[in-house]
Amino acid sequence: MEELKKQWLIRALAGGVAGIAGCLLLGFLTQPGSLFGASLTWDVRQFTFCYNSRVPEGLGAALGFLLWFLFGAEAGVATLPFADSGRELVVRSLIHYAVTTATVSVWVVLNFFHEPFFALPTFLVPLTLVYLIVWLGRWVGWYAEVAAIREKLGLAPGPSPLHWRESLPYVGFALLLCLALPTALRLLDDPTPLLSVFYAFVLLPVGGFLSGLSLGRRHGFCPLYPASCVLFTLAFLLTAKLYTNMADGALVPIALISVLAGNLAGAARRRLKQKAGGAR
Repeated sequence: MEELKKQWLIRALAGGVAGIAGCLLLGFLTQPGSLFGASLTWDVRQFTFCYNSRVPEGLGAALGFLLWFLFGAEAGVATLPFADSGRELVVRSLIHYAVTTATVSVWVVLNFFHEPFFALPTFLVPLTLVYLIVWLGRWVGWYAEVAAIREKLGLAPGPSPLHWRESLPYVGFALLLCLALPTALRLLDDPTPLLSVFYAFVLLPVGGFLSGLSLGRRHGFCPLYPASCVLFTLAFLLTAKLYTNMADGALVPIALISVLAGNLAGAARRRLKQKAGGAR
């Protein structure tokens, strides 16, 4: 128990430091004349990503650092397993979601005091979608592990053609990552497409690679999963024409390359592991 508490404390402190670093980085990127500085304001006295908050300077600086420290700490402890039993895991995960949502809400009210109730969905909806993606990814992993155990016990049929049956649990993840999430972010974005850029160059490639890696490690090369990611991305592009605010041509190759690279890497690792096991 003491060792677990120590791990939580270390992750929280490390995440908090990273959160403050992220605050300063965002401040640099949103200064006038920077890459994303067209409509945002960086108040060097507050050290917070803001829209001209009227909070007094000293209090604004303290709250800015504290909230970004909490962001990082909450992200840091999220990398640790919450519990062993299913019910306890659900309860602790919901508590973590509630605490993170409260932190984000306070930050929004501090920085968007003119219209906090209109600004809250812009941040809380993507946050909720990220939680759903993580949960769906974990469910897919658990499903795959149960399927692998059943196969070893002779309770499951052999691999399906092109591993279509093995890929089905991941298709739901592809729907959320490649269609639902970018649609929500695009609707919530403003003329300076920070959320869309973050999705295209961070969320999509990272989520695509890791999900493809997970599938490849468990079932080998599954070409239908990269294909489903491309199809959902194309579906998003067709609907995004109604409210587009950035060039989307890179989304299809990013989705294809990241998912395919992850799946091939996972399949290669699976093959090496099988060969190593056979050599013994």
